[in-house]
Amino acid sequence: MAGQTGSGEFQHLLRCAHQLADIAGPVVLQHFRKSIDVENKAGAGYFDPVTKADRGAERAIAKALRQTYPDHSLIGEEFGTKPGKSPYQWVVDPIDGTRAYIMGSPMWGTLIGLLRDGKPVLGVMDQPFTGERFWSDRQASYMRVKDGKPKRLKTRAAAKLSDSVFATTHPELFGGAKEQRAMSALKGCVRMTRFGGDCYNYCLLAAGFVDVIIESGLKNFDIVALIPIIERAGGCVTTWTGAAAADGGSILASANPKLHEDALKVLAKA
Repeated sequence: MAGQTGSGEFQHLLRCAHQLADIAGPVVLQHFRKSIDVENKAGAGYFDPVTKADRGAERAIAKALRQTYPDHSLIGEEFGTKPGKSPYQWVVDPIDGTRAYIMGSPMWGTLIGLLRDGKPVLGVMDQPFTGERFWSDRQASYMRVKDGKPKRLKTRAAAKLSDSVFATTHPELFGGAKEQRAMSALKGCVRMTRFGGDCYNYCLLAAGFVDVIIESGLKNFDIVALIPIIERAGGCVTTWTGAAAADGGSILASANPKLHEDALKVLAKA
């Protein structure tokens, strides 16, 4: 992970990630809680919304990235992959939680992640409306509110499955009977369950307020930025089978290794 990147280089990359978030924020905010056209990227029977805010923010990020790191590649939700010669790949979701965005809810964020040779190096989740930003450094994760000082994030190291707060974006996003059984089985083991939240849930896990998250059908741009934020706060992120999560798929995030192991067992039995 970050060990492949020298300290000075890492800090330059992290500054770039923050700058990209600074650039995207105003583009996204100019349309928030205002009348905006919404397109459906999916076929009949499913709704996958996209707006000019999503596309405008990704264009702004891509333009700034070309100026700073022209040889880096970019994987974006809206415009696909722009290849580069560097081992670094920026993975961007300009608005993770577009459904929340178009209904005026603040439970969305801009995700900016970085891979080196396919492994997560750093991540930033920016919520410009609330003024909150979450990010990973080389060894730790932090958050700040607008004009505030950074605060180090720590997951709940002692959390057990039976007293956990469990979150997922929506139960209908689990496709098929097997995934529905797995979600229900895990839900039956915890203390409290909340639906909704998208990327915001993962940052609340890193901050010690959520303990277990499962999702299905995620893309790499949905999760890459969040992996280092959670892991460097003390948590774990894998697929439901315990494999590396950077490619997306069915994802499990947990507040600590023991909790993660117990949740994996529940999912396997289901």
